[in-house]
Amino acid sequence: MFEDKTLVCKDCGKEFVFTAGEQEFYAEKGFENEPTRCKECRDAKKAMRKQSREYFTATCAACGKEARVPFKPSEDRPVYCSDCFAKMKEAE
Repeated sequence: MFEDKTLVCKDCGKEFVFTAGEQEFYAEKGFENEPTRCKECRDAKKAMRKQSREYFTATCAACGKEARVPFKPSEDRPVYCSDCFAKMKEAE
């Protein structure tokens, strides 16, 4: 049903292959647009976004340790450190 396609990266101009497997994955997820960047440029863009992300400090509602989170905590909702958050996910 799907066949490999050669696309051109809008950032670096290099050709890259949009594989049949990737196309199937996009279709399963309901994505309508093909990728416009090659893997290297997508990874670079993600890394740049991650570096510029602002982090906030909060106190974990479960253990009381300091937690760094990528959102501004509000007083009406609990914030958990990564360890406590992972434990809560496991318990679900």
